[in-house]
Amino acid sequence: MRLTDAIYVLYPQTVRTVGDTAYDADNNEVSYDLAAVQAYASSQAYIDKRAAEYPPMSDYLDAIVKGDTQQQEAYIAACLAVKAKYPK
Repeated sequence: MRLTDAIYVLYPQTVRTVGDTAYDADNNEVSYDLAAVQAYASSQAYIDKRAAEYPPMSDYLDAIVKGDTQQQEAYIAACLAVKAKYPK
């Protein structure tokens, strides 16, 4: 997760950012705790890492259409391996 995304989550009054500065709807600067923003972004990093490594969902759908339970199980095993590699 990018730091700007974390700012929007933690400080919902933020409507835009320019560099490291956040602004509300009235164009007032929004003060934020950079350490809290960094901690939140780090805690959510597993989401992007998992998404990059999961096998394509089309592989699973293909297995269902073909009725190939071995292919379905291989897909599930691959997903579980990614989850284990990048725990919450």
